[in-house]
Amino acid sequence: MNPLESQLHYPFGDTVPLPGDVVDVTPGLRWLRLPLPFALDHINLWLLDDGEGYTVVDCGAGTDESRAAWEQVMAQHFHGKPLCRVLVTHCHPDHVGLADWLCRRWQAPLAMTAGEFGFARMMAAALPGVDGTAALPHFQRHGLVDPDMLDKMASRKNYYPTLVPSVPQAYHRLQDGQLVAIGGHDWRVIAGFGHSPEHAALYCAARNVLISGDMVLPRISTNVSVFAVEPEGNPLQQYLDSLERYADLPDDVLVLPAHGKPFRGLHIRIGQLREHHAARLDEVVAACAEPRSAADIVPLMFRRPLDAHMLSFALGEALAHLHKLWRDGIVRRETGNDGIIRFRTAR
Repeated sequence: MNPLESQLHYPFGDTVPLPGDVVDVTPGLRWLRLPLPFALDHINLWLLDDGEGYTVVDCGAGTDESRAAWEQVMAQHFHGKPLCRVLVTHCHPDHVGLADWLCRRWQAPLAMTAGEFGFARMMAAALPGVDGTAALPHFQRHGLVDPDMLDKMASRKNYYPTLVPSVPQAYHRLQDGQLVAIGGHDWRVIAGFGHSPEHAALYCAARNVLISGDMVLPRISTNVSVFAVEPEGNPLQQYLDSLERYADLPDDVLVLPAHGKPFRGLHIRIGQLREHHAARLDEVVAACAEPRSAADIVPLMFRRPLDAHMLSFALGEALAHLHKLWRDGIVRRETGNDGIIRFRTAR
């Protein structure tokens, strides 16, 4: 266990549910874990007893392995009760991928924020601008010139429609501050930005539980990227601002993250995340004593080999740090004669 992780408390130790099985977290709240076909190889889902049926938070990706795990859970752990609601924290495929499959199977409504529902619909439909075709010129403008890596990125399949075969055509809107009744308790929606368009975490004061989605993870920092669809965005500032929305939660709240294990130590972890990004920003400022593109910054922030899939996220994250510094007036942004955008320390 690394030193940062040891500052947190993991009430379940090394216990994790196998695909198709569940772990009881508190009465009426169960933990599911489904496999993912990525380096980040799992997602946690949360099944809440909701009286006559169940509400699930997040769904898993649209893969055969995830469907098989769900079939086992429904056969062995539903005990004759239906799924009455599907609640999704955000639009990424591991969270929304099986939403339509579950909603159709149980005739259950989908609940999401408007921003997440809209983006999920756009990406599942592979609309121009969010279908991946804009990514390559976006990365080229920010310094990706390696012909081999460009070829690999150009040949990458748009995986979103594969992992999210369809999205329900209607939804129930979640909004920041809204109270959602689940199982006789109110859960407050806490909207978050930077990682995705309008992420919805859920906090229940009566149960002292926070379902944090991807906004607060125990071991890794969630990806915060500038994408081609919003080329001048400032997502890192949005993410850091969003962390303030958890300031009033108790120190001992049980955090249920989308990846990793349930933990206590929310405010310690938020402090660690702030320190992590502050350190990366200091490194980027030092590097920008000379003009640097986002591609130049990637090896500084990610000191390991990256395939085309991981490089796309690394470039987006490097650019997110550069954009915060740019918006804060710490670096200037310049476009060279070669068309590449570079950043250098403001003097």
